Amino acid sequence: MNANTPAPLSPTLGSILCPDAPSRDGSPRAMRYWLWAAPDCKSPDHVVICVHGLTRQGRDFDALAQRLSRDCTVIAVDVAGRGASDWLADGALYGVPLYVADHIRLIQHVKDTFSPTTIDWVGTSMGGLIGIGVASLPDGVLAHPIRKLVLNDVGPTLEFEALKRIGTYVGQPARFSNLQDGADALWTVCASFGPHTTEEWFELSRHMFVERSGHFEYHYDPAIALAFKGFDVPDATEMVAQGNQVLWAAYDAIRAPTLVIRGEASDLLTRETLSAMAQRGPKAHTVTFKDVGHAPTLVAPSQQLVVVDFLLT
Repeated sequence: MNANTPAPLSPTLGSILCPDAPSRDGSPRAMRYWLWAAPDCKSPDHVVICVHGLTRQGRDFDALAQRLSRDCTVIAVDVAGRGASDWLADGALYGVPLYVADHIRLIQHVKDTFSPTTIDWVGTSMGGLIGIGVASLPDGVLAHPIRKLVLNDVGPTLEFEALKRIGTYVGQPARFSNLQDGADALWTVCASFGPHTTEEWFELSRHMFVERSGHFEYHYDPAIALAFKGFDVPDATEMVAQGNQVLWAAYDAIRAPTLVIRGEASDLLTRETLSAMAQRGPKAHTVTFKDVGHAPTLVAPSQQLVVVDFLLT
């Protein structure tokens, strides 16, 4: 390591209680987050909340958080039912309304604990949908408003076929004898994340598993798949269309400057939706990355640079 290169920072695990729905064992439910707080941070009162995709967890943001932690405090959330956060007693409650409520509580905790002057949001896929919900809230609902919003490969129109594709693998049981086998299996459904070195992919994958009885299993509640069980009913397309109308109404209410990132081959966020997002609501600045589908992992330096420049400029 170069003498001028700072030593890698490791996150610490924080927690808040979310009483809106109990945990599986009936106790008060905890939502946990990974805190990146460098002792030499330039602006520790600038907080960036990072929220992951459907089956993922907060350690997805390790690479981006290492870069951002020079300039601000980073909080990478494990959404309910994922990673270190508790599982819900009622799996039918997994969905954006509950997640938005949890993150309103998180923002109050951030305000009380870190006394921030600025809170920004980086959301990948599902984390972006939660961000749309939070950032669209009227003044006075949030303890602290979202200043800038980054939506990573998601928008107010969710493509039906992409949702069906996601539903084919989310919640499927799997057990692996070692982490490398797990990482290899994940690649078969996550190749659209784009090119990664072997080391990068293993680092992204190892936090996706938990060891139980000598085997490695996915580190999320299989019940998060319940929301995807209705795509074979006759009116499924109409239900998705109605949901998209609600999302567009929320997006149009956003006042925060917004950056939308798209993987060029994404099947969830189309070019047409991206164009509409640049013309409606916050009139987002948009960036598209080649050789990536759904969704960019923000590991590549070029991807990180776009986010860092947007948040810190």
